[in-house]
Amino acid sequence: MAAVVPVTVELGFVEEAPAWRLRSEQFPSKVGGRPAWLALAELPGPGALACARCGRPLAFLLQVYAPLPGRDEAFHRSLFLFCCREPLCCAGLRVFRNQLPRKNAFYSYEPPSETGASDTECVCLQLKSGAHLCRVCGCLAPMTCSRCKQAHYCSKEHQTLDWQLGHKQACTQSDHLDHMVPDHNFLFPEFEIVTETEDEIGPEVVEMEDYSEVIGSMEGVPEEELDSMAKHESKEDHIFQKFKSKIALEPEQILRYGRGIKPIWISGENIPQEKDIPDCSCGAKRIFEFQVMPQLLNHLKADRLGTSVDWGILAVFTCAESCSLGIGYTEEFVWKQDVTETP
Repeated sequence: MAAVVPVTVELGFVEEAPAWRLRSEQFPSKVGGRPAWLALAELPGPGALACARCGRPLAFLLQVYAPLPGRDEAFHRSLFLFCCREPLCCAGLRVFRNQLPRKNAFYSYEPPSETGASDTECVCLQLKSGAHLCRVCGCLAPMTCSRCKQAHYCSKEHQTLDWQLGHKQACTQSDHLDHMVPDHNFLFPEFEIVTETEDEIGPEVVEMEDYSEVIGSMEGVPEEELDSMAKHESKEDHIFQKFKSKIALEPEQILRYGRGIKPIWISGENIPQEKDIPDCSCGAKRIFEFQVMPQLLNHLKADRLGTSVDWGILAVFTCAESCSLGIGYTEEFVWKQDVTETP
């Protein structure tokens, strides 16, 4: 009988990092700030990055660098996740995949340098391809300030926000606009995502220890009461306890990556069935690739806008074939599971 090959799960954690480490040429995995776009052309436009519910521009949440070994066309590969942070909505989610061969029009064939140049305060708002980026969110910006012709935006909402927060005064100083980008209270705090391989033995040990503690605490409980407790133990309780035991050894994890594995759910409700995961536009099935954990919310300072961005689990499903559709960005699928409220 062939030995079962254990599935490797990578755990993601947030760390502070110098700005140069989070730029496109370093192929980062990161949270917040502006997207570090992979392909520097054919970016998703404002329509693709609008909330399907309220229509407002989505905020960049995180990106994961996830190349596929043995796939020349996916030598570089990143996934970009966006969310709505409009206080009255906070519902929209969209995720995009982009991949490039090692030899491409944007980056050196050789690995990037591991030492960075001294950081400057200048925000790069124009790609090498010539495309302009929004001063507020860092996404594709087809709109231009009619007065200075130098400031670019993804939407009327972001142009208005920038005007109110300083562009009205800076508009005539167009030579220094990149040095005068204010904090619009729209971007999430920026961190690098660093990964470690999960210890597969850990969660089982924790689960057994938890079980022993439970058994010990029940000594002396009448048999009739134990029977009653067992009848009331729900599937919901079991799933949540399994979730807690799985993350117990690394409670600070904000991401779990494992292409083709099964996600761990925080609740027994709203778990997607196969029919709920749409096929890729190429016709292939989508498979699970990574999940965002609720622990990330602690780092986002989302309450700055009032109603908090919130989730239990964000599970990202991508094309099983990781199809190559040119250098553009292909939309994939994200499933949001909320935490079940206890009555």
